[in-house]
Amino acid sequence: MAKISILGAGAWGTAIAILLGNKGHEVVLWSALKNEVEQLTEERELKDKLPGIKLPDSVSISGDLKSSCENRDLIVFAVASPFVRATAKSACSFIADNQIIVNVGKGIEEKTLETLTDIIKDEIPQADVAVLSGPSHAEEVSKGIPTTCVVGADSKDTAHFVQDVFMGERFRVYTSPDVIGIELGGSLKNVIALAAGMADGLGFGDNTKAALMTRGIAEISRLGIAMGGKMETFAGLSGVGDLIVTCTSKHSRNRNAGYLIGKGYNMEEAMQEVKQVVEGVYSAKAALALARKYDVEMPIVEQVNLILFEGKPAFEAVSDLLLRDKRREYTELQWKK
Repeated sequence: MAKISILGAGAWGTAIAILLGNKGHEVVLWSALKNEVEQLTEERELKDKLPGIKLPDSVSISGDLKSSCENRDLIVFAVASPFVRATAKSACSFIADNQIIVNVGKGIEEKTLETLTDIIKDEIPQADVAVLSGPSHAEEVSKGIPTTCVVGADSKDTAHFVQDVFMGERFRVYTSPDVIGIELGGSLKNVIALAAGMADGLGFGDNTKAALMTRGIAEISRLGIAMGGKMETFAGLSGVGDLIVTCTSKHSRNRNAGYLIGKGYNMEEAMQEVKQVVEGVYSAKAALALARKYDVEMPIVEQVNLILFEGKPAFEAVSDLLLRDKRREYTELQWKK
C-alpha cells in the first residue's frame, strides 16, 4: 500500500481520502484552514459538504504542510483553482526530486492562462506532475458509487502508477498521454455547465440543454485541438463524460450557480448561495482569452462572460446565440453534390 498525502480538504479532497483510505492506503489529508483541521480531527466527517460519511481509520488529518509533503509515494493536489499556485509555491521546498504529484482540480489561471498542472510544474519544477479527471462528483465517490476517470501523464510509468493507486472495484481509471486535453476538458466544461444551468433557471427544456452541451463540446474541442489536445480526449471521459455530469447533476455547483443566474441572481449572489468555489466563474475569462489568443470561435463562452461580468440578461444571451448567422454544423464534411 502507498503513502499518500492529499492537499486540500474540501469535498473532492475529502472524497479522495475516503476512496484511498478504504483501499488501505496510508493517507494524510492536509488543510490550510485551522478550523477545518480541528473539525475533521474531532468529528471525522466533512459535515457541511459530505454529511454522514466518516473518514476511514487509515486517514489522518494534518495542518502541517512540511510533514504532509515529505516521504510520500504520491501527493494529490485537490486545491481549489484560485489557490493552487500559492499552495504549490509553499510546498515546493518540501517536495523531493521526481516526486509524483497528481492534480485533481479543474481550472485555468486567468492571468497566465495556464492549466493547473502547468502551474504546479512552474512552482515545483522537480516534480513529476500528472492529472486525474472525469465525471466524478465528490458526493458519489465518497459513497462508493461506481465512477470512472482518466489519468494523464507525460510518462506511461507515471500514469500506470497513479492508475494502480486509484483503481478499485468502484473506481475505474483509464490512462492517456494527452495531459493538455484532459486539463482543458475538465476546466472548460464548467463554463458550459453555467450556461446549461442558466437555461434551466430560465425554464427552458431538454432541447435547449442538449443544444448547449453539444455545441459546448464543439467549442471545447476546437480550442483544445488548437492548443495541442486530441479529439479522442474530448469525446472521452474528461470531455463529453465530464460535460454531461456537470451540466445535468444536482451535485454540480456550476450548474446550480447558473440556475440561480437564470432565475435572476447576479454572479456574486449565485456564488454566495452555492457556498462553494464555482470554478466556471474563474475559468470563463481565461477561456475567452484563450479563444482570442488561438483565434477560435466560442460563442457560448463569449455569452457566458457577458452575463457574468457585464450584466447581460441570460434570456437575451440565449436569443443572440439562436439568431447567429446560418452556418454548417461541421465544415470538414463534404457534400456529395
